[in-house]
Amino acid sequence: MKKVLVLIGAALLVAVGGMKVGFSSHQVIVASVFCISIMGVLLFWELRLSFVFFGAGLMLVTRSIDLENLIKFASLDVILFLIGTMIMVGMLNDAGFFYWVITRIMRIKNITGGKLFVLLMLISGLLSSLMGEVASIIIMSKIILDISYLIDVEPAPLIMASILATNIGSSATLLGNPVGILIAARANLTFEDFLKHASPTTLIILIITVIILLLWYRKTIKKMTEKLIPLREDNFFMSLITITTDIKTKVSIGIFGAMLACIFFHHRMEVFFNLGENSLLMITPIVFAGIALLYRRDRMRHYVEREVEWTSVLFFLFLFALAGVVKYSGVSDMIARGLIGKFGNQANLLSAVLIYSSSFLSGVLDNTVVVATYIPIVQSLASQGINVKPLWWAILFGACYGGNITIIGSTANIVAMDILEKNRGVKIGFFPWLKIGLVVGIITTTVAYISMVFLIH
Repeated sequence: MKKVLVLIGAALLVAVGGMKVGFSSHQVIVASVFCISIMGVLLFWELRLSFVFFGAGLMLVTRSIDLENLIKFASLDVILFLIGTMIMVGMLNDAGFFYWVITRIMRIKNITGGKLFVLLMLISGLLSSLMGEVASIIIMSKIILDISYLIDVEPAPLIMASILATNIGSSATLLGNPVGILIAARANLTFEDFLKHASPTTLIILIITVIILLLWYRKTIKKMTEKLIPLREDNFFMSLITITTDIKTKVSIGIFGAMLACIFFHHRMEVFFNLGENSLLMITPIVFAGIALLYRRDRMRHYVEREVEWTSVLFFLFLFALAGVVKYSGVSDMIARGLIGKFGNQANLLSAVLIYSSSFLSGVLDNTVVVATYIPIVQSLASQGINVKPLWWAILFGACYGGNITIIGSTANIVAMDILEKNRGVKIGFFPWLKIGLVVGIITTTVAYISMVFLIH
């Protein structure tokens, strides 16, 4: 009952606040419905589909958006990318790839809880920067669940650490996160620009986050070490090396590697074949999923029905649609312009406004919508002679790092939570997440801002 009262109170507060700042009646309805949907998801996570379904229906009934635009904002390209990636990861799982990675990690000499914890975070950040946050967290979740089962420890802290590292690593390259691709296209930034400006900052922040989480989860790490020592002394992990690299394993890994290569070189291929911007990037996982389903046709039904997290897919689809309505109605534009309008034209001050506002907004909104809203504002500032180069990196870092604040802050969070719940029946509540997510979100955003002031001009 308390949660219901909080939900109603939040919606009324948004409605009254919207009227005071000049929202139209339609914009007040949009803001209130969106608030109910998002707060409902945060407070009643197990009923998340109900709230986003209900919210989308209300948006249509109140004529806040038409069906055509609702479908447009559902980001079907991202949904297809997600489905294709899940099928490909399912094929890799069948091929024994994750088991092979696990055995290589556990064979490290004198492995301890601390070493294992740090290694999992670093791998999470690296994979995210190279193959995107969604594919990375799916792979790492599978690996962590198996490792936690082998050494008999709770998987939730390891999954949480992996998620935080994944979101941070996604800012290192333009391949790590859809917002990176969006910013690169609008700001004419190259892959080399990301390596020069984003990657060093990301590395510094990842190291700081590792240190924070080593302290935060020190009891869990101590327990991991206690579990590892007797297994290591009994040479238990040496007996795990039983993977068979048959032809199916090699071909499956080869198909997945080819997909990664196409994603990595998608821009050059799009230019060469005169294709639309990012068209090859978004459809590549689906094409290779088709190849995988053809090759492993004996497992086709299993991959589609069991490996695709359909609850996550449906949730993303309607969440993206709801966030799109906020932009379509002009609500997010008014909020963003109001934030910028209160400050001067100093680059460092504007960078601070952009990085912190985009960070906190990304904690409750899809970060792609947040970035899309901020882009025209940055472009208009450029036309006024302001140095906007730091501002592009501000919204990139803010959007990526703000995704760590809440459960729905990024796609990676939701995917990992669904995998954890589906496989172990474990749920991480909103407030337990917020405790560590807010700490990491504020510290990483602040470090990113300081880095921008001194390193990016």
